[in-house]
Amino acid sequence: MRLEDFDYDLPKELIAQTPVEPRDASRLMVVERKSGAIQHRYFRDLPEFLRPGDALVVNDTRVMPARLLGHREKTGGAMEVLLLKRLSRDRWETLVKPGKKARPGERIIFGDGLLVGTVVEPTDFGGRVIDFTYEGVFENLLDRLGQMPLPPYIHAQLSDPERYQTVYAREWGSAAAPTAGPHFTPELLERLKAQGVEIHKITLHVGLGTFRPVEVEDPTQHKMHSEFYSVSPEAAEGINAVRRRGGRLVTVGTTSVRTLETASQPDGTVVPGSGWTDIFIYPGYRFKVVDSLITNFHLPKSTLLMLVSALAGRELIMKAYREAVEMRYRFFSFGDAMLIL
Repeated sequence: MRLEDFDYDLPKELIAQTPVEPRDASRLMVVERKSGAIQHRYFRDLPEFLRPGDALVVNDTRVMPARLLGHREKTGGAMEVLLLKRLSRDRWETLVKPGKKARPGERIIFGDGLLVGTVVEPTDFGGRVIDFTYEGVFENLLDRLGQMPLPPYIHAQLSDPERYQTVYAREWGSAAAPTAGPHFTPELLERLKAQGVEIHKITLHVGLGTFRPVEVEDPTQHKMHSEFYSVSPEAAEGINAVRRRGGRLVTVGTTSVRTLETASQPDGTVVPGSGWTDIFIYPGYRFKVVDSLITNFHLPKSTLLMLVSALAGRELIMKAYREAVEMRYRFFSFGDAMLIL
């Protein structure tokens, strides 16, 4: 397996800059693993492919306004900080630009001093550990001072920050959106429930592990950054009950896949709990619980493309991506969706 095995040509104009309205008006490519058949539908058609007794497993994380714009206390030079992982109450792992200026002891001022960050030390992935000082509640300050951390390939302004969230987002803590989820509307979820499809919520706070690029020729040597996950006893019990009675688990997003595969035993039993996962899924991985997936179209050479290739087979996925390019699907965070059955 080589990094080049997961490369493909993508015209820049197919990188979606804004989300479609309504949410479920995005296109849906349906890929059947066994037959290799590919259908072209719309996301609102999803109920046609699910059966009573199936379950959706969704990631209910909520994206933080994790992008902070400030300046160096000493020189006034501009600094940008992206919050990645909360290490303790006021200590965070971050990415800082320009990183060379963020030396230990450097103080960064945000909002005329309402929030002050002090660089503690570098991390092994090129980021910085920062301690924050402030008065009041950190989350409230972040809502006031922070911006939604859109990916660098999105250049358009987002008029409504809620459009980068899922309609079921509730657990505050992600540095990026789990991008398969925003296709759902409340009405579509109600339609699915009415036809007997259960919905179970788990949590993975998206951080560097999800979008960090692979920079080694042998992908197996890539190290994933750890991200926090949580599976409640209620969710584990519901998911295990679906499996026992033969229903399908349709995981929504690669983050839900990584959470379930981390939290499951070799026999596929999902165990409640929380912790940190750095699981890296690529072709050759033997799935314990996941067999169906709703996902977006991912960047070339990315760990996300490797994960969907592990589930459906690299050749089928690369064929599907070529077809998506030919049929002018929209790619990446605000793009169209794929259902793998």
